[in-house]
Amino acid sequence: MISNKENAWFKIKFNSTLYQNMKKNLTLLSIILISIISFKAQAQDDVDNKAKTYLSLFGGVSTPLGDFASTNYSNNSAGFAKRGVTFGLEGAAYLYKNLALGWLISFQDQGELTTADAQNLANGYNESFNKNQTVVTAVGRYHNINLLLGPQYSFLYKKFTLDIKAEAGLIKSFATPSISYVFDNSSGSATTQLSSKGVTFAYGASTGIRYSLGDSWDVGIKANYINSQGIKIENANTVAGTGRLVTNQPISEIQTTLGIALKF
Repeated sequence: MISNKENAWFKIKFNSTLYQNMKKNLTLLSIILISIISFKAQAQDDVDNKAKTYLSLFGGVSTPLGDFASTNYSNNSAGFAKRGVTFGLEGAAYLYKNLALGWLISFQDQGELTTADAQNLANGYNESFNKNQTVVTAVGRYHNINLLLGPQYSFLYKKFTLDIKAEAGLIKSFATPSISYVFDNSSGSATTQLSSKGVTFAYGASTGIRYSLGDSWDVGIKANYINSQGIKIENANTVAGTGRLVTNQPISEIQTTLGIALKF
């Protein structure tokens, strides 16, 4: 027969054991729940950090480089191009993780020859052909579009995305400046560098940083370098001699742009 004292001790021991077991089970359950929540949070972060396909509208400045920007009369590849506006569309379709196929379509206006450029050319022709006076008239502007694509890789850090891209494609010229030269006011001595159209292979690279404004929008800046051997330049009534004659115009530029991107 169990006494009341023994029965009370048994109940206390039983309750203590039950409490300890419940405590262990609750602790284990808490660890499991915390682990599940952490795993889900990490998985969500992984999803959020995956680069998304995007389409961007951009605008900015296109700065000519090398021969394209040169104003040296003695350089038959000097283009006298000027800093101008550029705008267009670009984007990337991600094929594997953060590796994408990027593309770009942009329009460029690279300006027109100035009065100082015309005088520079006139002085050069006077010396080359031993003339007393050369009148140089320049009209028209450089207008072209870039059509480029290539592999792009994106590095993600919090709300920032760094894009690096190599690209190749075409530059399509719609117009170049038309330049006429008249020696000693003689209409029979007129020669003209015609406004020319053409297509040339181009290549380059770009880098840019985007900042996430939300799940669907980014804003970013980009620098894009583009180079080409150039387009063929047509001439009329050329004068034989040692003077300047442009038959090919290289096109090289760097674009600095600001854009807003839609991600999907």
